[in-house]
Amino acid sequence: MPARFQGGGHITIDMDGKDLGIELRSKGEKTMRVAVTYDNGNVFGHFGRTQQFKVYDIEDGNVISSDILDTNGEGCGALAGILKTAGVDTLICGGIGGGAQMALEAAGIRLCAGVSGSTDEAVKALIAGTLDAGTEANCDHHDGEHKCGHGRCQG
Repeated sequence: MPARFQGGGHITIDMDGKDLGIELRSKGEKTMRVAVTYDNGNVFGHFGRTQQFKVYDIEDGNVISSDILDTNGEGCGALAGILKTAGVDTLICGGIGGGAQMALEAAGIRLCAGVSGSTDEAVKALIAGTLDAGTEANCDHHDGEHKCGHGRCQG
């Protein structure tokens, strides 16, 4: 899954030769990039079904930019790859399954799961070190059980 750089310092993401039309600013050396599953200003409840991410660039404890990243219909298996190619360091989401958690771990993306409410407020809490979130899968599609390993996620 290569990332192509276009003029103006933007990243265009494509997968297996399929241009997804996803563009983000190039990530600065001191920038932490956080993606949040997104639905109308709130954390979307299921990572694998999210249609959009809100992506925040954070420097020196401040949000310096944010963009909406559309998944273009890509689902579970492709989302971790899209986030890795986009340079995301941390994902904030609602529910997430074990397979997706392992894909994020393999991509080197830190997980903050079990979050709800405003995406902007979740990122503020992450920066402040007060985000109440888990680091483990909390969705099991086979029997409906949910498990959470809750704690604090810090930026």
